[in-house]
Amino acid sequence: MPRVPEAARSLAAVLDELTGPAAPELVRDEGEGRVRCLACGHRCRVLPGLRGICQVRVNEDGELRVPMGYVGALQCDPVEKKPFFHVAPGSRALTFGMLGCDLHCPYCQNWLTSQALRDEEALSPPQLVSADALAQMAVDHHARVIASSYNEPLITSEWGVAVMRAGRARGLITAYISNGNATPEVLDYLRPAVDCYKVDLKAMNQPNYQKLGGRLENVLATIEGLKQRDFWVEIVTLVISGYNDSDEELRAVAQFLAGIDPLMPWHVTAFHPDYHMTDRRATTPEQLLRAAEIGEEEGLRYVYCGNQSGLVGDREDTRCHGCGTLLVRRYGYLVLENRLGRSRGRCPECATVIPGIW
Repeated sequence: MPRVPEAARSLAAVLDELTGPAAPELVRDEGEGRVRCLACGHRCRVLPGLRGICQVRVNEDGELRVPMGYVGALQCDPVEKKPFFHVAPGSRALTFGMLGCDLHCPYCQNWLTSQALRDEEALSPPQLVSADALAQMAVDHHARVIASSYNEPLITSEWGVAVMRAGRARGLITAYISNGNATPEVLDYLRPAVDCYKVDLKAMNQPNYQKLGGRLENVLATIEGLKQRDFWVEIVTLVISGYNDSDEELRAVAQFLAGIDPLMPWHVTAFHPDYHMTDRRATTPEQLLRAAEIGEEEGLRYVYCGNQSGLVGDREDTRCHGCGTLLVRRYGYLVLENRLGRSRGRCPECATVIPGIW
C-alpha cells in the first residue's frame, strides 16, 4: 500500500488522532492483523501500520481506524451547485468534506482536500466539529440539504453516516456527491441514512479510468446498485476535450443511463484547466449542447448543461417529460421560477409525476 509523502507526515499524525473504529459492515478481519476495507471499490487489504489507497483509513495493530470528528472544507450554497436539479430546487445545501480520495484525477478542482497525504502541496488543516453541530449549522443557515463532498465521501462513510443521521433527525435531506467507486457493502450501509447520490461518471472506457486510478466496471455497478436500492440518483459527466468528448463515448454513456432509467438526470458539465491538467482547452457551450443532443437521442428525458450559465439556451431548465411544460427556470445556480413546489412534484399542466425530491 502507498506510504505518506515526507512533507505530509505531520498532517498524517494529526489525522490519525482524529479516527474511530471502522463500521463492522465495512471491514473484514483476514487474520494475523490484516484487514480488508470494504468502503470503496479498491477493497484494500491493509496490513498493520499501513494505509489504504485513500491514505486516511489505517490499520493500527489489527484494527481499521477511519476518519471522524472533523471537516476539511465546509460551505453553504445552492443545491444546484452539487449539482442536484431534482432535489428541492432553489434551496441551500450545507456541504462538508474531509480529507483524502481513492482516485487521483489530474483535473481535480478539490485537490487541496482530496489529495491530502498524497500530494505534498495539499495540506488542508482539519477543523474539529461534531456531527450534531454540523446538522444544527445546516438548520441555522436555513439549508434543506446536508451533503458530503469536496473529498470522496465513500472513504469517510462512518463519519458521513453520523452526520446524515443527525441531519435526518432535524428533517434535512441527505446527500452524497461521489465518484461512484463503491461496493455493495457500503451502499447497504449508507442507504438508511442517505437520500440522494450524485455520481461522477468520468468516462466510458477503462483506459481512461485507469489513468485516474479506478475501474469503470465499479462505477457502472454502483449506478445500477444505487437505483436498485432506491436512492435518488443524478449523474454528472465532466466533458473534457480529447479525453471523453467524442460522440461515440458520450453516446455510450447516454445509452447506459437510458438503459437503467431514462428519467435519471444527466448533467454534462464544462471542464476548465486545473491542477495537473492544464494542457486541454476549456469546454465550449457547443460541446455541451452536442452532448445534450446525444443524450436526448438515446432516450434520456432530463439532460442538463452545466458550468456555462446563460450560454446553453434552455438546457439549464427543467421541463415536464410528459408535455414539455417549463417547470423550473434557471440561470446557472439561480432558480428564477419554480412551479413544482406549488404542485408537490406534479406538472401543473398535465399532472405527470416529475421524478425527484421536491
